[in-house]
Amino acid sequence: MFTLKSLPYAYNALAPHISEQTMRLHHDKHHQTYVDNLNKLTEGTSLAAMSLVDVIKVSAGQANKAGIFNNAGQVYNHDFFWDCLRPADQVMAIPAALLEKINHDFGSLEQMMVEFKTIALSQFGSGWAWLVLAGESLQIIKTANADTAFLHDVNPLFTLDVWEHSYYLDYQNRRGDFIDAVLNNLVNWDFVANQAGL
Repeated sequence: MFTLKSLPYAYNALAPHISEQTMRLHHDKHHQTYVDNLNKLTEGTSLAAMSLVDVIKVSAGQANKAGIFNNAGQVYNHDFFWDCLRPADQVMAIPAALLEKINHDFGSLEQMMVEFKTIALSQFGSGWAWLVLAGESLQIIKTANADTAFLHDVNPLFTLDVWEHSYYLDYQNRRGDFIDAVLNNLVNWDFVANQAGL
């Protein structure tokens, strides 16, 4: 049975950039629904005993398992997303090795953020923007709907949920403002560095 991952911080910890109301709706309603749907769809099958990652792998690209894939992918992506964020009042310097890698691959942190925002804004409709490690290089990619980065032979380091439910209460149609707020104030750089092995 799959369970809802607890937030690693309080519901109001991301305010004022992401409100408590948004977090309660996003985590307790949207994320919980994906977990509930996945459990219903896998109940009584061999998938129920698999890890979330394995469920995603075996259901990817299978038309008869589209519902399972969509809900499993959303559970995984949201689990990952919560860990990518840090409380708004937590000051966090980027680990030196990660900053060096960003500077090497993008030219600067500022340029990386510009490229990330461009990719995130270019995702038409619902989806995710990702900072990933592809081989030895940092790259920014996007995935649509419930698709997830690890299926594309890359190591995910950071993701941003650009589904409207993640920002609409706070930013309405201003996705760009939401992206800026997260990149400038809420990135858990220690988590990103750890994912990169730095």
